[in-house]
Amino acid sequence: MPAARLLDVTRTLRRAGRMATGVDRVELAYLAQFLSDDTPCFGLARTPLGYLLLDRAGLQGVQDRIEGRIDWGAPDLLSWSLRGRSTVGRRAEADFRRLAIARAAAWRLPRLIKKLPVPCRYFNVGHSNLSRRVLSTLNANGIDISVLIHDVIPLEYPQYQRPGSVDPFRAKLKCVQEWADLVIYNSADTKARAEAQMAAWGKIPASIVAHLGTVPPQSDPSKLPSGLPPTEPYFVTVGTIEPRKNHKFLLDIWDELGPDAPLLLICGGRGWNNDAVFARLDAMGPDSRVREISNLSDPALAALVQTASGSLFPSFAEGFGLPPLEALMLKTRVLCNDLGVLHEFLGDMPVYASVSDQYQWTRIIKEWANTPEMQETPTAFQGPTWKNHFNLVLSPRA
Repeated sequence: MPAARLLDVTRTLRRAGRMATGVDRVELAYLAQFLSDDTPCFGLARTPLGYLLLDRAGLQGVQDRIEGRIDWGAPDLLSWSLRGRSTVGRRAEADFRRLAIARAAAWRLPRLIKKLPVPCRYFNVGHSNLSRRVLSTLNANGIDISVLIHDVIPLEYPQYQRPGSVDPFRAKLKCVQEWADLVIYNSADTKARAEAQMAAWGKIPASIVAHLGTVPPQSDPSKLPSGLPPTEPYFVTVGTIEPRKNHKFLLDIWDELGPDAPLLLICGGRGWNNDAVFARLDAMGPDSRVREISNLSDPALAALVQTASGSLFPSFAEGFGLPPLEALMLKTRVLCNDLGVLHEFLGDMPVYASVSDQYQWTRIIKEWANTPEMQETPTAFQGPTWKNHFNLVLSPRA
C-alpha cells in the first residue's frame, strides 16, 4: 500500500460558511481526491484550543457539510467560549470536534501524530498551520512533508498586504524551507520567485511544478439577481477588492470614459488597505457606469462573465490567476496585465497590455464595447486538469 495521507484541513475549518477563494478550492480538491481512492487518509486541523485528528469518515463528514449534503450542527460549549467567531464558524468547529477521532492541546501534538500509521505523507496546500511546532513534530515522527506554495506575493509586494501579515508569512516560508521534503508549486513563475527568497536563507528543498486543476465553470443565469445580466454591453472584473488587484486603474479609465462608458461590474468582496477605492465606490450614484456586486454564487458569476463584452484583469501580481482562466473557459475575451505567470498557462489566448499603458487599455475597452459580440466565437480554453496535477503530485517519484 502507498503511504497513508494526512491532509491539513485547517483552512477549510477557518473558512467554513464563506465564499470559496481559489486557495480554498485547492484544499477542497485535495480532500475530494483523497476520499476518492483506497489509500488511507486522515485530516489535521488546528483550532484555538489545540489540534484535531480526523479519519476518512471524519473527512467525508467535512466534505458532506461543505458541499451542503448535511447541515452544520449546533455550536458546542467550547465554540461559544471563543470570541470573534461567526455562528457558522462556531458550528463548523463544533462539528470538526464531533467528527474527530482524537484531539490534543498544542503541547500534546506529538501524542496525536503517533496515532497515524507509518509510512505517512502530510499535505499542506492552504498556507495555514505552517508552523515550526507542526512541521518539526511531523518530521520527528517520520512523516513525509509536502507543501503547496501558491505565491510569495507578501514578500515581494508587502505594500499590498494586510497589516501584520508579512512577517508571519515569511516565518511560514522559512518553516517550509527547513522541514518540507517536497514543495509543490502551482507555476514555474512561483517556483522561481519562491526559490529566490529561500536562496537568501540557505538550502532549497526538492520541488515539482504542478499547475492547478480547473473545472469548467457551470453557468446558470437563473441564479442571478433581478436586473442581471445587463441588457447593454458591459465588462466584468472578478476578484477581492484589494490593492494588488488594481481596481484603481479601472476606475481611472472609467472616469476618463465618462458618461458614455460601458457598464463595469466589479465582482468581489471588499478586502483591505483600499480605503481610497472604497470611498470612490461608495460615492457612485445611481446613474454611475460602475457597479459593485458581491456574494454571487459560482453559477451566477459564471453566467455574468459568459455574456460580458470582456473580462478585465489589471492585477499587479498573481501566483496563478483563476479568474482570467475561467473567463477563457467560458469563451469570454480577456484583457489582462502583461504578467509572466499568465503567459505560462494562458498562452496567447488573452490580450495582454501593461498597466503602465492606460491609453492601450482604454482603446481596447472602447473597441470591445462597440463589438460586444465577437465575429467568431473562439475555441473554449482547455485549462490544466486535476487529473494531471495529481498524477504528478502523487507519483511515487514525487
